[in-house]
Amino acid sequence: MKGTNLGEFEELVLLAVAAMQEQAYSLAITDEINRVTGRNITFGVVHSSLNRLENKGFVDSEMTGATKERGGRRKRVFKISEAGKKALVKTRAQRDELWSMIPQFVFEKS
Repeated sequence: MKGTNLGEFEELVLLAVAAMQEQAYSLAITDEINRVTGRNITFGVVHSSLNRLENKGFVDSEMTGATKERGGRRKRVFKISEAGKKALVKTRAQRDELWSMIPQFVFEKS
């Protein structure tokens, strides 16, 4: 396993994989991240991030069978691994702790 920390974009991709389950393939993940964040992320950026996440052991992938809808092409579907689940839980706990440390007056209008 290369690294154990998640970058901000890797976290978004891993969250999408966890949420989308069997529908978690590169193009669908790209569309979902763009929809949720309002960004204009490209397929290639998501694909690279998925490869990094797989190298870190946070996702696993498998090729599906060819379908008529895809013109006889197969697609690579991603699934969050146990290490990926632990990484998301750890990241969320860290963020929650930092959020809880911010005094309420910081968010009040002045």
